[in-house]
Amino acid sequence: MPSKEEVFEKVRDALVDALGVEDDEVTPAATLVGDLGAESIDFLDIVFRLEKGFDIKIPRGELFPEDILTSTEYVVDGKINAEGLEELKKRMPFADLSKFEENPVVQEFATSLTVQDMCNYVESKV
Repeated sequence: MPSKEEVFEKVRDALVDALGVEDDEVTPAATLVGDLGAESIDFLDIVFRLEKGFDIKIPRGELFPEDILTSTEYVVDGKINAEGLEELKKRMPFADLSKFEENPVVQEFATSLTVQDMCNYVESKV
């Protein structure tokens, strides 16, 4: 099992390659969208690189649960409702969603995911 540092280094390498950012920009607190400029298409590349780098399988929707973010059951007026937030927390125990909970606008969800969240996810899989 890789150490936390080894996981971070491989996640950083995947993000540098996928997003074309510099090594020093990829810090644990950096957000994928806000700080590193990831766009929706980049998330497929990130998943591919993480799968390859760690020899893991990332099921669709596990790392980025689009189905919750697009469900009329959970989304009301562009915001995730209480049930949706609970479902996100259940499905994403690796992510710190506390900031997103304060203002759960669907469009803002991706801006809350950090490099540390990615590392936490990978650590739960290896």
